[in-house]
Amino acid sequence: MPADRPTDARLTSTMLVGALVRRSAAEGGFATVLVKGNDISGVILVQAIEKGRELGLLERVSDFVGGYRMMRCGPKPEEGAEALSQYLARRRRSDPDLWVIELDIADAERFAAETIC
Repeated sequence: MPADRPTDARLTSTMLVGALVRRSAAEGGFATVLVKGNDISGVILVQAIEKGRELGLLERVSDFVGGYRMMRCGPKPEEGAEALSQYLARRRRSDPDLWVIELDIADAERFAAETIC
Protein backbone atom coordinates (compact mmCIF):
# COMPACT_ATOMS: atom_id res chain seq x y z
CA MET A 1 0.00 0.00 0.00
CA PRO A 2 1.39 3.43 -0.89
CA ALA A 3 2.64 5.51 2.03
CA ASP A 4 0.31 8.41 1.23
CA ARG A 5 -2.88 6.29 1.57
CA PRO A 6 -4.41 6.18 5.05
CA THR A 7 -5.07 2.78 6.53
CA ASP A 8 -8.55 1.81 7.62
CA ALA A 9 -7.34 0.03 10.77
CA ARG A 10 -9.59 0.27 13.79
CA LEU A 11 -10.33 -1.64 16.95
CA THR A 12 -13.06 -4.26 16.73
CA SER A 13 -16.18 -4.15 18.89
CA THR A 14 -14.94 -7.25 20.74
CA MET A 15 -11.66 -5.50 21.59
CA LEU A 16 -13.43 -2.32 22.76
CA VAL A 17 -15.90 -4.22 24.93
CA GLY A 18 -13.08 -6.34 26.40
CA ALA A 19 -11.14 -3.18 27.27
CA LEU A 20 -14.21 -1.68 28.94
CA VAL A 21 -14.83 -4.80 31.04
CA ARG A 22 -11.16 -5.16 32.09
CA ARG A 23 -10.62 -1.46 32.80
CA SER A 24 -13.78 -1.20 34.89
CA ALA A 25 -12.71 -4.19 37.00
CA ALA A 26 -9.27 -2.63 37.48
CA GLU A 27 -10.93 0.60 38.67
CA GLY A 28 -13.21 -1.19 41.15
CA GLY A 29 -16.32 -1.09 38.99
CA PHE A 30 -18.32 -3.76 37.22
CA ALA A 31 -19.09 -4.32 33.55
CA THR A 32 -20.75 -7.26 31.91
CA VAL A 33 -21.92 -8.15 28.43
CA LEU A 34 -25.73 -8.41 28.45
CA VAL A 35 -25.98 -8.97 24.69
CA LYS A 36 -23.07 -10.01 22.48
CA GLY A 37 -23.11 -8.41 19.04
CA ASN A 38 -21.00 -8.64 15.92
CA ASP A 39 -17.34 -9.23 16.78
CA ILE A 40 -16.00 -6.78 14.22
CA SER A 41 -18.34 -3.84 13.89
CA GLY A 42 -21.38 -4.17 16.14
CA VAL A 43 -22.84 -0.97 17.60
CA ILE A 44 -22.11 -0.67 21.34
CA LEU A 45 -24.78 0.44 23.82
CA VAL A 46 -23.76 1.01 27.44
CA GLN A 47 -26.34 0.80 30.22
CA ALA A 48 -24.80 3.26 32.67
CA ILE A 49 -25.31 2.56 36.37
CA GLU A 50 -23.70 4.11 39.43
CA LYS A 51 -23.96 2.31 42.77
CA GLY A 52 -27.00 0.43 41.50
CA ARG A 53 -28.81 3.59 40.31
CA GLU A 54 -29.82 3.60 36.64
CA LEU A 55 -28.33 6.60 34.77
CA GLY A 56 -29.48 5.84 31.24
CA LEU A 57 -28.36 4.30 28.02
CA LEU A 58 -25.40 5.53 25.97
CA GLU A 59 -24.47 4.70 22.39
CA ARG A 60 -21.02 4.89 20.83
CA VAL A 61 -21.50 6.95 17.66
CA SER A 62 -19.24 8.46 15.03
CA ASP A 63 -18.44 12.16 15.42
CA PHE A 64 -17.98 12.31 11.60
CA VAL A 65 -14.43 13.68 11.88
CA GLY A 66 -12.67 10.37 12.45
CA GLY A 67 -13.53 9.75 16.10
CA TYR A 68 -16.35 8.60 18.32
CA ARG A 69 -18.38 9.94 21.22
CA MET A 70 -20.99 8.66 23.66
CA MET A 71 -24.54 9.85 23.00
CA ARG A 72 -27.55 9.36 25.26
CA CYS A 73 -30.28 7.24 23.71
CA GLY A 74 -33.39 5.34 24.68
CA PRO A 75 -35.84 6.01 27.46
CA LYS A 76 -35.01 8.13 30.48
CA PRO A 77 -34.17 6.13 33.63
CA GLU A 78 -37.36 7.32 35.36
CA GLU A 79 -39.43 5.63 32.63
CA GLY A 80 -38.51 2.30 34.21
CA ALA A 81 -37.14 -1.11 33.37
CA GLU A 82 -40.04 -2.07 31.08
CA ALA A 83 -39.46 0.95 28.81
CA LEU A 84 -35.75 0.08 28.64
CA SER A 85 -36.51 -3.56 27.87
CA GLN A 86 -38.90 -2.60 25.06
CA TYR A 87 -36.38 -0.13 23.60
CA LEU A 88 -33.61 -2.74 23.60
CA ALA A 89 -35.92 -5.32 22.00
CA ARG A 90 -36.76 -2.86 19.18
CA ARG A 91 -33.09 -2.03 18.66
CA ARG A 92 -32.13 -5.73 18.56
CA ARG A 93 -34.85 -6.46 16.00
CA SER A 94 -33.52 -3.73 13.70
CA ASP A 95 -29.83 -4.41 14.46
CA PRO A 96 -29.05 -8.01 15.54
CA ASP A 97 -25.31 -7.12 15.60
CA LEU A 98 -25.84 -4.75 18.54
CA TRP A 99 -23.86 -5.09 21.80
CA VAL A 100 -25.40 -4.17 25.17
CA ILE A 101 -23.01 -3.67 28.09
CA GLU A 102 -23.98 -2.97 31.70
CA LEU A 103 -21.45 -0.64 33.32
CA ASP A 104 -21.63 0.14 37.05
CA ILE A 105 -18.86 2.54 38.00
CA ALA A 106 -18.44 6.12 39.22
CA ASP A 107 -19.04 8.67 36.44
CA ALA A 108 -19.99 5.90 34.00
CA GLU A 109 -20.55 8.18 31.01
CA ARG A 110 -17.08 9.75 31.26
CA PHE A 111 -15.51 6.36 31.95
CA ALA A 112 -17.13 4.76 28.88
CA ALA A 113 -16.12 7.71 26.67
CA GLU A 114 -12.51 7.55 27.84
CA THR A 115 -12.35 3.80 27.29
CA ILE A 116 -14.13 3.13 24.01
CA CYS A 117 -14.21 6.46 22.13
